[in-house]
Amino acid sequence: MARRVRKDVVWTEVVLDVENRWCGKCGLRLHVCAHRRRRVLTFDGPRILTCRLAHCPDRTCVNHGRMINPEREATLAMPRWMIGWDVFCWLGHRRFARHWSVPQLRHELLDSYDIVLSEDAIEDYLQCYQCMLAARQQDPIRLKEEYKKTRFVMLSIDGLQPEKGHETLYVVRELRQERVWFAEALLSSATNEIRPLIVRARDWAKRLDRPVRLWMSDKQDAFVKTIAKEFAGVPHRYCGNHFLRDLAKPMLELDSHAKVQMRSKIRGLRGIEREVLKIRPAHTTSGDEQRELTPTLLIEASELGVVLEYCTVVRGILNDSQGGPLRPPGLRMSEALGEVQRSLQRNVGLKKGGTPRHCSSA
Repeated sequence: MARRVRKDVVWTEVVLDVENRWCGKCGLRLHVCAHRRRRVLTFDGPRILTCRLAHCPDRTCVNHGRMINPEREATLAMPRWMIGWDVFCWLGHRRFARHWSVPQLRHELLDSYDIVLSEDAIEDYLQCYQCMLAARQQDPIRLKEEYKKTRFVMLSIDGLQPEKGHETLYVVRELRQERVWFAEALLSSATNEIRPLIVRARDWAKRLDRPVRLWMSDKQDAFVKTIAKEFAGVPHRYCGNHFLRDLAKPMLELDSHAKVQMRSKIRGLRGIEREVLKIRPAHTTSGDEQRELTPTLLIEASELGVVLEYCTVVRGILNDSQGGPLRPPGLRMSEALGEVQRSLQRNVGLKKGGTPRHCSSA
């Protein structure tokens, strides 16, 4: 993984020797036969690691032609890496635990630690981190230790599709430990495609020596048939999120109809904005000319700006379609429009002698 470095960086040399200086085969003292130098960026500053390579001087020994590296080198950085373990772990934690973007990681390294890394280099290191994390998560010994106090397991399976037409990532999770067991991208949700995942989950449960008490999914036909076959007698429950969405469909349809009704009643925003923009140029000046305006003209100009701001807010409310079953977008729209109406009424109450121009229309 070759990377370019800045020429103005001051490097600190760290010399590494082989800890065991005696040959493990013949017992002779090892001789230093070569040096290998590499550059590593760490939070303690740029380092040049000078590794003294040793071999057995006895030509008849099997260790004569074998280069022995300093053991400490691997504790500072992996082979061909240009960053130390501290920077590597820092990148992985902020990317996957705090969800930082690659540009954000790059700028933070540069601003806080004066470490220059390209976005391509950061992506390569993050891919290595992800592979290590996946291997650690699926380590059989570690899994058995974590499930030592768990009497049974509950499993779930669901598919995540980034875009229509792309492969679907099917994820198998264990619910009691809230742990992802494994995931695999599949082209279809056919029974013969899903079955290997269910069989693999059964093998994992056997390896952990823990019975499966429950399966949970969105009740796709392939899930129902395969789980019933591979986990006979194990209850298969419907996912609460999918159940809530199906239950809320009639309500969401009514909510959508209410949104259409509200949009149909609130019309003429663009007409109000055009009328204000026709009037506003007479009051819109700059510099010394603005200071020459009378107080009345200044007040009218500010009022016209308020009208435009109200129009912008109302348009944003009408275009907001975010929300879910627990907070439907139509209900949120009604609440937001109610707040705008109350705000207009407060402004009308503060205006003595009548209603401000255009406010009642907005």
